[in-house]
Amino acid sequence: MIVAIASGKGGTGKTTVACNLAAALQCPVVLADCDVEEPNAHLFLQPQWDVVTPITVDVPVVDAQKCTLCGACQDLCQFKAIAVLPETVLTFPELCHSCGGCAWACPAKAISWGSRRIGERRAGRRGSICLVDGILRIGEAMAPPLIRNVRRAAADISEGAVILVDAPPGTSCPVVASLWGADYVVLVTEPTPFGLNDLALAVAAVKKMGIPCGLVVNRCDLGDNRTHAFAHRESLPILLEIPFDRKVAEAYAQGHLLVEVFPEWKHMMRRLYDAVVRELKQTSSGAVPKGRASTPRTCEVSV
Repeated sequence: MIVAIASGKGGTGKTTVACNLAAALQCPVVLADCDVEEPNAHLFLQPQWDVVTPITVDVPVVDAQKCTLCGACQDLCQFKAIAVLPETVLTFPELCHSCGGCAWACPAKAISWGSRRIGERRAGRRGSICLVDGILRIGEAMAPPLIRNVRRAAADISEGAVILVDAPPGTSCPVVASLWGADYVVLVTEPTPFGLNDLALAVAAVKKMGIPCGLVVNRCDLGDNRTHAFAHRESLPILLEIPFDRKVAEAYAQGHLLVEVFPEWKHMMRRLYDAVVRELKQTSSGAVPKGRASTPRTCEVSV
């Protein structure tokens, strides 16, 4: 089973839920931290890193001896990664999406492939939790290639384990790359005007992708009831409500896993998992989007 934890905005408690949910389950878990621009799940899980892998992407290399300056590659590239000048060809690797179209279009077969490092992927363990994350190289404009690599690595080492995906905030391309192929999305929000505005955007994106979703309302006692009204209008289940607690905030600020400090948090996270499983079973009893498993793998937990 692949469960993604996402949010429309930052600071809602998405990583807190993801890390503590992983720690609360009594079964093997793979947590993929796909917020590659600022990964922070490791700060709470403190894993023992086993593997650090440099990640590269393909970039075009033009053979000046073969190139006829015909401009076919420039005409095809929608990302302006190749510019054909009167006497030479310039490539802009940072803009390249590694689609391979330029090499395919070149009649002189003057384009081959080199590589460019965009970051690194790490994998480590803490007990029954395997953490996989990525660190995007400073200055890189495109996170999705590294996110897809992290997702593939998490799937390769899962061996039947539950996969939790900690997605980046927002609704842009990195979020779509993180959520792609998930069985269920848990959207973490807060009952504030900003939280509701960004939640509506996130719900629209998830529904467009055809993935079932539910809500976790963090700091539920500090805002208003407009988030609940929105959930009712959109027929979104509220899987869990978390009240504000200063002691919890202090433990979080010190980098503690809340399920290890507060026993009630372990019960809350297990109830959240059980709620997700129930929702998935209801979904799998009806139509299932093409390419998704009709019966997701789950692990048994007891409150």
